[in-house]
Amino acid sequence: MKEQFKKFLNEEQDPKAIEKITSKLTDLLMKGEEVGYIAVQKKPAITVFPDSIVLTNKRIIICKPKNLGLSMDFTDYTWDDIASTFVKENILGSEFSFGTKTDLAVSIDYIPKIQARKIYTYAKEQLDLLKNPVQMATPIQETFETEEPAFEDEDEVEEVETEEVTSFAEILPAAPVYTETFEPIQPQAPTGERKLSDLSKEELFDKLQNYKKLLDNGLIMQGEYDAYKKEILSYM
Repeated sequence: MKEQFKKFLNEEQDPKAIEKITSKLTDLLMKGEEVGYIAVQKKPAITVFPDSIVLTNKRIIICKPKNLGLSMDFTDYTWDDIASTFVKENILGSEFSFGTKTDLAVSIDYIPKIQARKIYTYAKEQLDLLKNPVQMATPIQETFETEEPAFEDEDEVEEVETEEVTSFAEILPAAPVYTETFEPIQPQAPTGERKLSDLSKEELFDKLQNYKKLLDNGLIMQGEYDAYKKEILSYM
């Protein structure tokens, strides 16, 4: 289980906090539940027992250590209960918050900016899946066999006398010659599209999420997605 969570140590996460969460989550995850991302609080001063937020494909789990780190409180919210998510970037870290359908607001502050962006994007993807579930249909391939025409024995084929034609003009009418030119159609740029510099941070995240969906559905290549992602992040 610990090996599975090592991938969450590449965006300034506290290794000790990840290790504690790992040992606690072993018995908390449900059947078919997978952890998508873990963000760890990082305050300006030394944070001995930081709060953490775990996002899975089924819920959001807030982890708060207590009793000098010997125990931990867990509060979870399923994606069905969540109405909206927000990220507010400050000078020292970011604040990630979400609201439930029962008007409950939950927030966790001092999250490193890159971690806050990751959990915001992941949360948007999960909420979008609830609204627009993607069902991939398996294409059905049909094969058709063509029957070759049956020929009678070559010995029974009747020979037909042919008359020599010296000029094809005698038997073929003159066909008119048509010349037609085609001009290539120039692609038209979409009208009314706003520039990235005019979009808000939330709109930029939505745009990045749309590109991620196109990548997951095989509509764009990984290189194209990386280029879009780099361009969008440069305006944030």
